[in-house]
Amino acid sequence: MENKKQLFVIAFALFSLFFGAGNLILPPQLGFKADHTWIWVTLGFTLSAVVIPILGILAHARLQGTLFDIAKGVSPTFSLIYCYLIYAISISLPSPRTASVTHEMAIVPIFETSPWLTSFVYFALVLLFVLNRSKILNLIGKFLTPGILLILLAIIVTTIMGFDFSFGESEFPNPFTHGILEGYQTFDAIGAVVVGGVIIISVNLKHKGLDFDQKKQLIGRAGIYAGLGLFLVYTGLILTGALMADEFEKHISRTELLTGISLTTLGNAATLFLSVLVSLACFTTAVGIVTGTADFVKGRFNDSQSAYVFTAVIGCLLGVVMGQFNVGYIIAVALPALMFMYPVTIVLIFLNLLPKKWASKKVFQWVVAATLVFSVPDFLGSVGLGGSLSQLTQWIPLSGFHMGWVLPSLCAFFLVRLLEKGQI
Repeated sequence: MENKKQLFVIAFALFSLFFGAGNLILPPQLGFKADHTWIWVTLGFTLSAVVIPILGILAHARLQGTLFDIAKGVSPTFSLIYCYLIYAISISLPSPRTASVTHEMAIVPIFETSPWLTSFVYFALVLLFVLNRSKILNLIGKFLTPGILLILLAIIVTTIMGFDFSFGESEFPNPFTHGILEGYQTFDAIGAVVVGGVIIISVNLKHKGLDFDQKKQLIGRAGIYAGLGLFLVYTGLILTGALMADEFEKHISRTELLTGISLTTLGNAATLFLSVLVSLACFTTAVGIVTGTADFVKGRFNDSQSAYVFTAVIGCLLGVVMGQFNVGYIIAVALPALMFMYPVTIVLIFLNLLPKKWASKKVFQWVVAATLVFSVPDFLGSVGLGGSLSQLTQWIPLSGFHMGWVLPSLCAFFLVRLLEKGQI
């Protein structure tokens, strides 16, 4: 009984650490624009926002280390650079975005206050949680996540029961790949390698009596349960958006759409319920990101608690500064970083799940190198500099879907494996 309780607490905590600002505002608009192709969008979104992140948790369960261990298969130097980039991106973009979403959807409808005030109070509370990290699993897993799930369930069930299953035309020429790319904006693959370390440390602190294999099983199963919960919630939110495609104007923003859906389903109580939902969903993610970053820096400075506190404070100050920008701006700024770092993160997750005999140091190096090189066109395109490479990239398979790195990475893997086996 106690083991099941531990399992569900960790699963709830993982769900909540993943389910933040992007996870809440992206799926409804995807469904809203996908209309009759909502199933294909759901499958694409699930691949990048559920399957790969949960594989990241499974990789962490297998390694039971830190983010540094995820990338050290390439080299220690590469791993350090990768870690610092990932943590810099995490505390500069997705963490502040949670405060921005909270302000636009939870605070503004009730209080006419400045985004600076929202960010300051928000990250002061985040800092309080981060400095009490031994209580994170219980606080999030036992109390915050059930609240999030109950409100989401009310919105989804009310929509499914109250609307006819009639759909219009999709705005997406390639709904499956659009769903995949939109899943990038959740930051969940990056989130998996960041908050996975948080879960490992929290489990080590709270469950010291478990051996390596028991912790591996506990974290792995919790990850699968959390992934199932994310899949069901995303599917419900995308379907909700698709069913309400005729209820709102086509150019409505993500936050306005979610607000409109809440008013339609929950009535006069929508503002209060939505404020609670947004605040809880965003807050738990910010706590996970800042804690993960502080854990990493602490580890680099011989487990110095001062380094942990200093990093947590800096992370929260960055959140205050960036969190006062609007959601659309932060999403736009995040795109170039995602187009470059997301593919290599996905590849590192898969490589860490392979048997060791298939993932040698040379395999890590060649596959990651191929991924980085073939991610450059998408990165340049996201900052408006892709025109000069367009003649070249049109010959790369899947480049039209912003996934030109996939086939070169696979080719690099098989080429190195054949070389190592002496077959070429």
